[in-house]
Amino acid sequence: MAWRLMELETYDAFMNMAIDEAVFRARIQNAVPNTLRLYRWDPSAVSVGRFQKAENEVRLDDCRGSGVDVVRRITGGGTVYHDSEKEVTYSVIVSTMDLQTEDIAEIYARIYAGLAEALKILGASADFCEGDAKTCPNLTVRGRKISGSAQSHRRGVVLQHGTLLVDVDLERMFALLRVPWTKTCIEVVNVAKRRITSVRSEVGREVSVDEVSHALVQGFRRALNMELVEDKLTEYELELAENLCRHKYATEDWNLRGLVALED
Repeated sequence: MAWRLMELETYDAFMNMAIDEAVFRARIQNAVPNTLRLYRWDPSAVSVGRFQKAENEVRLDDCRGSGVDVVRRITGGGTVYHDSEKEVTYSVIVSTMDLQTEDIAEIYARIYAGLAEALKILGASADFCEGDAKTCPNLTVRGRKISGSAQSHRRGVVLQHGTLLVDVDLERMFALLRVPWTKTCIEVVNVAKRRITSVRSEVGREVSVDEVSHALVQGFRRALNMELVEDKLTEYELELAENLCRHKYATEDWNLRGLVALED
């Protein structure tokens, strides 16, 4: 069966997470095919993992003052800054039966193969890192992280979403995130420079968000050996996403306190 491709689109943080959950639920119900979705964030945002305490991870007042949204994901993992101009985010919603594995590490590896192929198209060679008990698997180039992801599993379906850094503004990023082991933003930025990279840094030229998006489509097509058919949300998904956005993802109960809302 062909996969559905949802080409690059832009929403705010709350609608982005609502759409991912709506597609996830629809796939669980077998109402839609496996889906690859590409998106951006406007305004910039910080997303926190499902089980994190937002106030421990994010400088909430600085985010509010800068017009940066804060949203909680349904996936685990750590806190992520999403720049409106410097990132492409992907989500893969797929049946584990179609991936022919239920092993979490293997699912990460198979999906990351799509990103690695995309980076190869763009001119960079990436390596898959399995992660550990504290760190989700990620993708690195010359030992520096270029993509991180997180997963949610439910009833034989997996949602994996993650970032691909087109460029990176570390000063901006760590002015908004709390890092307990450091006293100053400059200190953590200096460390991060050795641990984080971007597409533009690795290929040594200007790369547009659209170019990265097209490479991702081709990379996933190659790595997962799938047919992709461009399509949009169904009416059911759109209505569900709007409801989730309004009553869950745009609420402080969910984003700051992690209180369960609208669970199926």
